[in-house]
Amino acid sequence: MIETVEAPNSGYRFMPGVSQYSCGVAALPGFAIERVRFARPVPLRAGFARIAGILKNAGRPLTAFAACELRSPAPFTEEGFKAFNLIYIQTLIEWDVMKDGVNPVARSNVCPKIDPPAEPSFHAFSYTMPAVGAPASFVIAGSGESVEGKTNYRDYIVRPGDVSPAGMLEKAKWVLDEMERRMSAFGGDWSQTTAVQLYTVQDVYSCLESELGRRGVLRNGLTWHFNRPPVEGLDYEMDCRCVHSEKVAA
Repeated sequence: MIETVEAPNSGYRFMPGVSQYSCGVAALPGFAIERVRFARPVPLRAGFARIAGILKNAGRPLTAFAACELRSPAPFTEEGFKAFNLIYIQTLIEWDVMKDGVNPVARSNVCPKIDPPAEPSFHAFSYTMPAVGAPASFVIAGSGESVEGKTNYRDYIVRPGDVSPAGMLEKAKWVLDEMERRMSAFGGDWSQTTAVQLYTVQDVYSCLESELGRRGVLRNGLTWHFNRPPVEGLDYEMDCRCVHSEKVAA
């Protein structure tokens, strides 16, 4: 099994990823992950403040912050993405969530083609709550069709620029394999997911049944967001979760 690490004073363990996010999180025994979606995207700074308030009201430390889903105006250049990540992680460092360059928080960051936010914003976030006897819960971070942790994304994109049915199938296979790899770190698989999210503006109907259906991804349906991945050149991204308590914050 892939190594996971317990995040201090958090109620969850994580699969190490890159400096801007982990590959996924899972609740420790005696805890459950809960998810809050904002009714409208909340700009980054204000979003962190709202999250801090929700955690305080729930009696949870800032270190219980486990995962987030961001929305950005448009795909970043490689340099722009690096600059944004430096801004994002600063709050995690201040909250004592991120230490010594290790980031335990899972993340997705995608770009709506229709009605995008004016600036990077929070769409949703997840945190842990004490819950004796709760069923297993996990959140898997978003991944596009490129290897993470390299000096750039563009040199590692699967079938770059190819949005043909064959090209999108290969992109989907790569991302699906990565989702399965990340879930396996927590002993999870598609049969346990309560939600699966797809982010693309390309036509992927040809592989919905043949690939996603065959793997069991669609057992609880599929939420398709008409969004682009966060970096120029990427065309297909997914994330998934097993979360039994979700609510919407106005």
